[in-house]
Amino acid sequence: ECILSGIMSVNGKKVLHMDRNSYYGGESASITPLEDLYKRFNLPGAPPESMGRGRDWNVDLIPKFLMANGQLVKMLLYTEVTRYLDFKVIEGSFVYKGGKIYKVPSTEAEALASSLMGLFEKRRFRKFLVYVANFDENDPRTFEGVDPKKTTMRDVYKKFDLGQDVIDFTGHALALYRTDDYLDQPCQETINRIKLYSESLARYGKSPYLYPLYGLGELPQGFAR
Repeated sequence: ECILSGIMSVNGKKVLHMDRNSYYGGESASITPLEDLYKRFNLPGAPPESMGRGRDWNVDLIPKFLMANGQLVKMLLYTEVTRYLDFKVIEGSFVYKGGKIYKVPSTEAEALASSLMGLFEKRRFRKFLVYVANFDENDPRTFEGVDPKKTTMRDVYKKFDLGQDVIDFTGHALALYRTDDYLDQPCQETINRIKLYSESLARYGKSPYLYPLYGLGELPQGFAR
């Protein structure tokens, strides 16, 4: 609703904006200070002193990150809501595999040094990433024999001879799928997801994710303003 009202007002409409709560964001608010969170969930007592000042906390009811090159960021720029927001680039992403935590490589140097995959695997993976970057669903010359609407993602991985570890890493850390169902579906959606990840990463270099400095509740608040 907040986004809709923001877009309407940018296009010259008058909007009456009403809120049933004393804070912005409805279901996806960020609760601050910590004392309010305790009230909201009827937790007994007060936050322990070890947690510092209550005002230093913003707790998202629905935690999310923004893709730096994603649709929402484009909307924020279009409506100029960026004037009301401060963003923070996430320091890095990590995956948990076989009992260990690994950093998801964000530069070529990091990729070469990463122990997530072996040397030959890295070369093949690099070829795959170059293919994804050049892929354009409106230009069949970039398909290299893949039919985006018919070829499954499993077959695309086979084409580049990628092993199970790389497949897991690509599907879950880059394309951000929670299950492996995508493997047997047409590859177009997955390729576009990996593309979005790479383009988002290219914008700020550390990580593809942005986050409003004072919690996600800032977003509806920005649009409401």
